[in-house]
Amino acid sequence: MKRREKEPQFTTAEFLERLRRGDKATLDDLVDAYTDHLLRGALGLGFVADESRELVQNVWLRFVAGVEKFEGRSHVRTFLFGMLFNTAREMRREHKHDSTHDPIDDVLEQRFDQNGCWTAPPINPEQFLNSAQTMQLIKECIDGLPLSQRMAFSLREIDEHGSEDVCEILKVSSTNLGVLVFRARNRLRECIERKSNSEDH
Repeated sequence: MKRREKEPQFTTAEFLERLRRGDKATLDDLVDAYTDHLLRGALGLGFVADESRELVQNVWLRFVAGVEKFEGRSHVRTFLFGMLFNTAREMRREHKHDSTHDPIDDVLEQRFDQNGCWTAPPINPEQFLNSAQTMQLIKECIDGLPLSQRMAFSLREIDEHGSEDVCEILKVSSTNLGVLVFRARNRLRECIERKSNSEDH
């Protein structure tokens, strides 16, 4: 898939100046350009349609209220997705599942013996691809990811944001981003295998 080009009209000093002045036409252009992107991002984080619309509305309200905080050091798209992630974390705070210890580490450890050999080998690639044909199953597995892993996976693997942008949005290092995506992939694989095996029996 071809990488998106950075929208030139949203990167100029003139755009930034008009934005800080609260120019309505500039704000309207920005809302038109990114609302659908933000909605897809919210849906990708597991929010239902109504929650996603509320989340995106809150992002725009916060952006307009604090537009002076946008200094143009990152692309405005990156800034908006950072706000989306932070707002989503607040909405999910009471249901937060992230912790320092990730249960997927235990799952992976159980798959190897003391010599580092597989005790429970993964299914072969062809079998894995066949099982992954059910999009509902994949969606359920993505919905089960912790918020930070889901955001990292969605931005990097589905929306194809560059690593630098994703690190800026999530406020993590490139190493931490790699860990998030690695854990997300392993969670998804475990989930898809488990659900596929349960359907076969």
